[in-house]
This record gives sequence, structure tokens and C-alpha cells, in this order.
Amino acid sequence: MNIFAIGDLHLSKHDKPMDIFGAEWKNHAEKIQTAWNNIVTNDDVVLIPGDISWAMTLENALYDLSEILSLPGEKIFIRGNHDYWWASYNKVKNTFSKYKNVHFLQNNSIVFGEYSFVGTRGWLIPSCAGYCLSDERVYKRELIRLEMSLQTAQENKTKIAMLHFPPLFDDQVISGFVELLEKYEVDTVVYAHLHGKSCKLGFEGERNGVKYMLCSADYIDFQPIRII
Repeated sequence: MNIFAIGDLHLSKHDKPMDIFGAEWKNHAEKIQTAWNNIVTNDDVVLIPGDISWAMTLENALYDLSEILSLPGEKIFIRGNHDYWWASYNKVKNTFSKYKNVHFLQNNSIVFGEYSFVGTRGWLIPSCAGYCLSDERVYKRELIRLEMSLQTAQENKTKIAMLHFPPLFDDQVISGFVELLEKYEVDTVVYAHLHGKSCKLGFEGERNGVKYMLCSADYIDFQPIRII
């Protein structure tokens, strides 16, 4: 079993052409599908840490994601800040129930083989420019959600975490997310959210035993990267 990751799919079959953000986004959905089919098998797991579809409703999200959902491998999703269609965990789970190889993380964990997958959306961290009082409430709530997820992980499994927002930037100013990831001895964390020139701001590498990897789709040339 291989484990891959790709975030920020930003799929839309309706009215959100992504190439307005750069020529590299032209036909990006087709690029993702082609690369995915070439490297992922049904025995693999693909982590998708948020900003999956631009849809505003679950029905439209299902339409946007239909081709991705039919691709090989077990797929694990967390919510991104643009996933407005993600109304509640139960509604999302029920809507996608016909797809047996699709799983959703929210205050829970998922086990495949020797790995326990955990995660939450995350949020801006206090060291970010522009962080304000309104962010503090969401930040603390996301810390609670991450710890709830970590507490459900099986202790004898290797922990792999997903966050949408970066838990650590290149300045290595510690956030509450980092403290939890280290406390619960997470092996690897993947995150997304960053695009273009901002990608250089995210921390990649190992810190205190935790490996950090950025997997925004445009950053990894729209092909899932193997993390295990």
C-alpha cells in the first residue's frame, strides 16, 4: 500500500474556471485525473486535505467530484476553507455513501493497514500577519477538533495527519497544532492552502520527529505525491 496526497483540487464543472489564477491551471482537472490513473492503484490511499470543490451545495459537489471519486484508491477528505458544500459530517457522509472508497475526517480517525489517519481543517495561526480576535475563536476550535481526532487514533498505528491550513511556516514559530502533532507523536503531516509564491512560506521537512509536506495541487504539478 502506497500513501499519496494532493490538496486544493478546486474542482468546478459550473462557473469557476481556475486558469484565471494562472496558465498552469488550464484543464487542471484532466491533468489530475491522468496523473492519478498513472500512479495510483486500488490498493493505495490518497489524502485530499481540503478545498476540494467550489460547489455551494452537496448536490453540486457530488457532480464536481464524480470523476475523481471513480479513480483508483481509497480517498480521505478533510474540509478546506472554500468547501462551502460541506454542511455537516453526517450529511456529507450520507450523500457520498454509494462510494465505498471515500472517507471523511472530522473529529474521528480512519485506519488502513498499519496507519491511522487523523486531521482537521486548521486555521490561521497566531504568528500570521493579520491574525485577529475573530481568528482566535476558530483557531481554538480547530485545536480541539485536531485533538479529538488524535485521541481516536489507534496507539499501535503510525499516525498520518492532514490539515488544510499550514500548521507551521518556514519561520518555525510554533503553533498549537504543532504542539499537538508532537505530543501525539504524529509521523507525517500533509497540508495545502498555499499557492504560487506563498508556497515558499510553508515549512517542509522534519521538526522534532514530525515530517511536514505541502501538497497543494499546483505546487506538485497536479499529480499526487507519494508520502509513504
